[in-house]
Amino acid sequence: MPDLNGLRRAALALVVIGLLWNMVEAGVSLWAGAVAGSVAMLAFGLDSIVELLAGGALVWRLRTSLDDSEAEAAELRAQRLVGISFFLLAFYVVLHSGSNLLGWLPESKPSLIGVAIVASSAVVMAVLYVAKMRIATQMQSRSLRAEALESLFCDLQDLTILVGLGLNALFAWWWADPVSVLLLVPLFIKEGLENLSGHEDGEEDGFLHVCLCRLCFYGLRTCPPTCSRA
Repeated sequence: MPDLNGLRRAALALVVIGLLWNMVEAGVSLWAGAVAGSVAMLAFGLDSIVELLAGGALVWRLRTSLDDSEAEAAELRAQRLVGISFFLLAFYVVLHSGSNLLGWLPESKPSLIGVAIVASSAVVMAVLYVAKMRIATQMQSRSLRAEALESLFCDLQDLTILVGLGLNALFAWWWADPVSVLLLVPLFIKEGLENLSGHEDGEEDGFLHVCLCRLCFYGLRTCPPTCSRA
């Protein structure tokens, strides 16, 4: 049997690290955006603020010691709060990327600070995602899994920004970044709906809440108990 108290402390430490990083990321991005007049950096900072909602919900959940019946209700509340943050992310991506494609925003010039913070975020979010998913599997915590997936999607956004900057520099494909980020919106909506409902399709048939097989690792499907690998 896993040490749930130890796992909870480890999960809390990871979530707090993510929160602190998002605070730094938001502060630097908003400052750099204001100084350079970069709408893209301002939007990146606002995105980090949205992610603080999910982290805050998990801190509350992991710091709450409850009996089994209360713990299940608290897990569901935290899961639904994270679900709301997925919809906020989807709204942000559609609004910002759509405005870029329609030419409503001024053309942004990449800055050294901007590239550095995005590249650093890509590394930090990837490490946090893997660690959170491993603990979420051992705890069978759907809310921690959801918050971990938000770290993954943040990482994917960072990577698309970096790829978009490269394609724009090499081929003048200014539209590559907003289009590629828009492809993530269906994943945001899928996770938002599942977390608001509190379960996934097939869960009632004996499927595990959280799995660490290759496909479940990326949130692509729900797997039977034989797939679980902590």
